[in-house]
This record gives sequence, structure tokens and C-alpha cells, in this order.
Amino acid sequence: MIDRAKTAILTVLVVVSLIQSYLLAYSMPGLGVTASPQQGYVPAEAMGKEEQVENVIFPEDMVLHLGKAKHTVLYPASNFYNLIFEKIKSREFKGFQRAAVSTVDWNEVRDGDQGIELRFGRGVPMELLSKVLKLEGDAPFMNDVVDRIWIYAGSDGEEVRTYFFSADNMTVYESVKADLTAQDVQMYVGYGEYQVNYKRIGQDLYLPEGPVEASVSVVGYDSYTPEQMQSYLFIDPGVTRTISDRNGSQIYTDGKRGLQIEQNGRWLSYTDPVAVQGQGDNESQNVYSAVQFVNQHGGWDGMHRFVHAGDLGGGHVLRFQQYYGSFPVIPMEPFLFGSMKLRLQEGVVSEYERSMLTLKRKPDKRSVRWLPGGDMLASALTGYARKADVVALYPALLAHPTDDKTLTLDPVWAVRLGDDTQEVLLEAIPGGYKPLPGEPGGAPLGQPGAGGGTNTSSSDSGAHGSSAHGSVGIAMGGLPQRLTAAR
Repeated sequence: MIDRAKTAILTVLVVVSLIQSYLLAYSMPGLGVTASPQQGYVPAEAMGKEEQVENVIFPEDMVLHLGKAKHTVLYPASNFYNLIFEKIKSREFKGFQRAAVSTVDWNEVRDGDQGIELRFGRGVPMELLSKVLKLEGDAPFMNDVVDRIWIYAGSDGEEVRTYFFSADNMTVYESVKADLTAQDVQMYVGYGEYQVNYKRIGQDLYLPEGPVEASVSVVGYDSYTPEQMQSYLFIDPGVTRTISDRNGSQIYTDGKRGLQIEQNGRWLSYTDPVAVQGQGDNESQNVYSAVQFVNQHGGWDGMHRFVHAGDLGGGHVLRFQQYYGSFPVIPMEPFLFGSMKLRLQEGVVSEYERSMLTLKRKPDKRSVRWLPGGDMLASALTGYARKADVVALYPALLAHPTDDKTLTLDPVWAVRLGDDTQEVLLEAIPGGYKPLPGEPGGAPLGQPGAGGGTNTSSSDSGAHGSSAHGSVGIAMGGLPQRLTAAR
């Protein structure tokens, strides 16, 4: 009897306990299961467009050799540049034979034979280039870095020679089984017949003998917020701390990673310490990792070109140069803009720098400007204090912000130095005036086609205003300006 009573009492207690548990879990407000901040985290949606590696690998420029010491230069995204590059990408390059660069008199070829140079600036790993061009080569070839491809027709006009130049300046690889004909070379060269003539200065610098058409643009922009960048770069943005420094920058950290927002929310610098495994670095793999990282952490603002920087100790430093139309964008100090920089070790990003501004696709305003050529440009280069350090001369767009949430992009002649810094050499002629032959910045008198052709971006066609006419004073300003694009 006593045992039955105990059993009944225990049964009642169990039932009461179950009822209380039910009431606590479902009936009383505020006592349900609470999600942790990590459980409640939702990955950020990408704002910029994604990109593929093959789209950031393209020549810095193309030099067309017309024969009889005549040359012209094509820039990215221009109509003829695009036509030539697409045709070359459809060809096959096989049977590579290694030789010393001195086996050919390149000055004689440059001035005497018709051909084309695809110049990649500081170079691009052959392994990456093979994702753009159809290449078949052995391990030494595929492990090298190439800074130009030279295709030309021999003096007989029938034999076509194709050379890939190593960035070591000592080695060339000839493709003896290139899928190219003399008619291909003639077609490429024919695109340059009505372009501005360029004169060779030294080994690799070409100066236009007449003015080059460009545009000044006023472009609106959107911008990322610090909160958006935190959501991209931190696993759990809710645990970050904010620190303000004396320069007005905001620093966000979760104890390991750091995000610094500078220039009133226009530029970011991100760091994430990397534990190196010591297994060796592969630059091509790092480029793939860098492109994927940018895809997932802010995306791409327009066209960018990969810039080979090499191993600077503590991983590869990779830079992606931004373009607007056919010309690279470089910033006016102290403004930071125009390129992204990443440091990687074994495919892991340890540093990331980029602008938080994204340009609108169409400018609010645009008008024609002419970049001076001829003796005016040659004199500016001759008088440049660091002329011996110049490795490239090219048109660029100098970016500086205004007060109405726009950027002004002014066309300039820029130089790149051996340490990868960039400086303004000469500004465009004011007011849209196109200098006549014999005038400062114009072509020589009596030169055929002295009026000069244009090198207009295919995306900019028809978007230019009309040129102003009449006399204009040309005052270009003083010393070259140091830029921060290669920060």
C-alpha cells in the first residue's frame, strides 16, 4: 500500500514538472531560446561587380610599327586595340624556343619591319597569360614572367616571327608554330595608318608628333559605408571596437583584424595577420586568390589591369590599376584613388587597400581636351628632373574630388618611374583648343596627316563635345606633381 502511494506521488511530480517546463518554454514571454550574435550574423550582399582573372590581364598598350621608322600607339578599350587583341586571343602559340635577347637587332626590326608590340608594363606571369592566350610551352617557359609580345613580318614580307620577352631583359622565347600570317600583320598595321604618328625616344618611350584627343569628365560616385565594409571584412561585425585617432581616421578591430577608414570615409586599409606555413608562394595562385577576395569584399569598380609587383618580402604585393575609358586613373595628392593593393602569403590576404568610392558609368559632364605632342611634350620630358628613371610615358586621368559628390578627371601626360610611382609630366591644353601644325603642342609643319588622329575609347564614342577654335595661350604650369597611385 505504501509502495503504491509512493509511485502515485512520483507520477504526479513528474507530470507537474513536465507541465512547468512546457509553460516556461512556450507560455512566458522573453524566456524562449536566444540566438547568439554569431547565429544572427547574415553575410553582406556584394555591391560591386565580380570579375574574372582573365579580364584583368591585358596589355598596357600596343605599339604598331608601320615600317620606315613610323610608329603609333593604341591604348586599352580603344576600338582598334580591342579588334587586334580579340584576334590575337583566337590564335595559337606553340613550339617555343629559348634564346638570348641579343640574337636579334631589335632597333633594326622596330624601325624597318612592320609589326606589333603588346606591352605588359612590369610584366605578367606566363601562367596567367595562358588564361588569356592559347599558349603551349614547357615548365621553364610557363614559370617565367613576360613583359611584351612582339609579332612582325620579316623583310621579305612573308615570314612572320613571334617573340615573347622575359622580364629579366635577357631572354626571349620564339614561337615557331604561331598561328599567324603575313596578312594578319598587315591588317594590324593597317589600323595605325590614320592614327597619330609617334616618334621613338630611347628604347621603349614613344612620343606623339601631334596632339592626342582626350576628355575631361565630371563623374558622380556612390560610396560604401564603414558598416558595409565591416560586414564584408569581419566574421562578426558585432564584436568590433571603434578607435578614433588624432588624424580623424576611424579604426575598427576585433582583436585580430584591423580596418582603418581614412579621408572622410573615402579610403580603407585592412590588415589581417597571416600565419605562414613556409610552403612557398605562387604568384599566379595569389592573383586568383586576390581577385576572389575582391569579389567577396566590395567588388570591382569598372575596368582594372593587374600590375605585376613581384615578391617584396613577406608575400606578394599585387596592384590592380583602375581605368576610366582608355586611360588609367591616378589621384592628385593627397587624395587616394585609382588602384587596389593587396598583400598575400600562400593565397591568404594580409593587407587590402582600396577606395570606398564607386564611379557612375556615365559622366555628368564631358568635354574635349587635347594632350600636346611634338616638341612641347619632348621638351617637358627633357626638362624632367628624374628623366633617367622614366620607364613609361602615357596619357592618364588625374582624379580630384569636388564639393558636390563628384570627381573631376583631367587628362594629363604621366610618367611611371622605376619604383612604380607615377607623376604628372604635362597637362592638357586648356579650353578644348586643338593646336595647329607648327603651334606649340601641334604636329610639325608639312607633315602628312599633321592634324593628328584620335585614339578614342569605344565606350566614349560620340560622347565628346566640339573643340574650341581660335588662338589660346598655353600655360601648362610648373613642376611635375607626385602621385599616390602606387601607395
